Amino acid sequence: MNPLSASNKATVELDAATFERLARSRLLANPPLLNEPQSPGDDDLNPEIARFATGLRHAAVLVPIIARSPLTVLLTARTEHLPSHAGQIAFPGGKVETYDTGPLAAALRETREEIALDEAFIEPVGYLSPYRTGTGYIITPSVALVRPGFKLAANPDEVADVFEVPFEFLMNEANHQIHSRIYSGSERRFYAMPYGERYIWGATAGIIRTLYRRLFSL
Repeated sequence: MNPLSASNKATVELDAATFERLARSRLLANPPLLNEPQSPGDDDLNPEIARFATGLRHAAVLVPIIARSPLTVLLTARTEHLPSHAGQIAFPGGKVETYDTGPLAAALRETREEIALDEAFIEPVGYLSPYRTGTGYIITPSVALVRPGFKLAANPDEVADVFEVPFEFLMNEANHQIHSRIYSGSERRFYAMPYGERYIWGATAGIIRTLYRRLFSL
């Protein structure tokens, strides 16, 4: 049976080699332009909200796929005292600085600063389209396959916890829920992928949804 056939493609357990082949064939090989007109974002579920046209702050995240059997996705829980997105589930990453050579360099730097993941274990496999957030960021996700054997040390100033979620769970569209909250008197819808005690939502869930669509919905 073709492991990527339409009948089971969303729940198939890919091994690392198959994932890498699929990712390299379907992800973007080069950093995307930030002004892509069809780039995904928080406003996909909230079309009544006008997109930010200017003043977007560029950020970058690493989407680490751990080459276990089965595959897992590494995520962090932000500390509660941070000035923005406190306590939320996130990919390692942050602002792209002027001295960074590109979004991948920024994502790797932030990953090293946040959780001390050694770059020797990281094999980048491609990019996703920039993701626009309702808070004025445009995020370039770099997807990477990470070889097991690494040691992590969470930066207590930024990261409260580091954990892994099965890749199969996150790539199963049945787990892509749409939730809503009231912000400033208006309803705002967003993707959410609750996993046990972990509430994965917002931009992180949106990026996971983008990865799913890029890999399995083309």
